[in-house]
Amino acid sequence: MREWWVHVGLICIPLVAVYLHIPPPQLSPALQKWHSSGEVFHFRGREIFYRDSYGALGSSDVVILLHGFPTSSFDWNKIWEPLTQHFHRVIALDFLGFGFSDKPRPHRYSIFEQASVVEALVAHLGLSNQRVNLVSHDYGDTVALELLFRTDQNRTGHLIINSLCLSNGGIFPETHYPRLLQKLLKDSSFLAPVLTRLTNYMIFQKGILQYINQRLKHRERWVGVLTSTFVPLHMIYGPLDPVNPHPQFIRLYQQLVQRSTVTILDEHISHYPQLEDPTGFLNAYFNFIHSF
Repeated sequence: MREWWVHVGLICIPLVAVYLHIPPPQLSPALQKWHSSGEVFHFRGREIFYRDSYGALGSSDVVILLHGFPTSSFDWNKIWEPLTQHFHRVIALDFLGFGFSDKPRPHRYSIFEQASVVEALVAHLGLSNQRVNLVSHDYGDTVALELLFRTDQNRTGHLIINSLCLSNGGIFPETHYPRLLQKLLKDSSFLAPVLTRLTNYMIFQKGILQYINQRLKHRERWVGVLTSTFVPLHMIYGPLDPVNPHPQFIRLYQQLVQRSTVTILDEHISHYPQLEDPTGFLNAYFNFIHSF
């Protein structure tokens, strides 16, 4: 009961802010720098923000980073520079509706469209014939699985995936426990229109949280390709994650995805391992990359 009242209080605070016309905070210097270092390309008439950094000389390896919900490519800022020392190119984008990318509304956001955004970016950068390594987190894990499905099915325009590293994504509906705010929005309850306004972030409009329902509807497609692919796989997992709790999530992953290797980080690491433990995350990832 106490937790319910806490959530109500958290909902009321932004409600008051919106109706008092309190503006959103200005970008921090770090975010301003991130934005100024990026570019945009156009996908079906919408601007998509991305960063593309050239790094290690003598390497042709490319890594593409796929962020989670409800954030942006800035989630990767703590591991960006070390990745550029290892890879020839390090690329990240803000999905449609997130970060510095356009946020159309009304719009029915979908995992399938976000996968097409990634494919379009790869084509825009001239990398359609280049093997790429994917690193994903949360929402990005599901986008990565759709990309993996298209690759394994040899779909037109698919990526050539060299490896996939997942992290703390709700890939199994049966072990995924979304927060109260996510539940209210995804179910289009009577509160959804109010919550959409009071968040003061346009990504929280009707449709964007439907990815949780899409995971359930398309479980066979996405979990199926995860269990059958021969692409090298790794999972980096923060065990204190309340959304994908330990040990249920990782036990099911190891049971179903037997070709994958797994790194479980320190017990105090939660849902954002790349931010909470960037050194541990990088060590796990580089060990994986050097293993094949």
